[in-house]
Amino acid sequence: MEAYPLGTRRVAQIGIVVRDIEAASAAWARLLGCKVPKWHWTEAYEEARTEYEGQPTPARAKLAFFRLENLDIELIEPDDQPSTWRAWLDEHGEGVHHVAFEVDGMAAHTEALTQAGLRLIQRGEYTGGRYAYFDGASSARAVIELLENDRP
Repeated sequence: MEAYPLGTRRVAQIGIVVRDIEAASAAWARLLGCKVPKWHWTEAYEEARTEYEGQPTPARAKLAFFRLENLDIELIEPDDQPSTWRAWLDEHGEGVHHVAFEVDGMAAHTEALTQAGLRLIQRGEYTGGRYAYFDGASSARAVIELLENDRP
């Protein structure tokens, strides 16, 4: 079986979709024995240029991050606009949404995963980088996220 060209074996993040970010953050903080992180909104469309299923979307989400030694746990509370987060919450309820990998060269990796048969379902920008979600349900049994952070 040919491996998908992720270009890395380092898992950067596990993303969990939740209905209430404050309650979920408090629960994770108790479990991990740490402070509750402050949540923040994803950037507006003008900055994020978010596309879902190939169409622009004003979708935003509240995010909270638990920075662990080996990876981040990202909690995601989506708004009601069309997005992979909203669709996942509506279809599956709360739970693990994606596994994220850090990459260099987003365009090349996006093309490689598309050629390997994974459908791009959402992408966007954030301060300092960009992301892309791929529908890996039939092969990897999970949404696969690529993260590319700008280097200073």
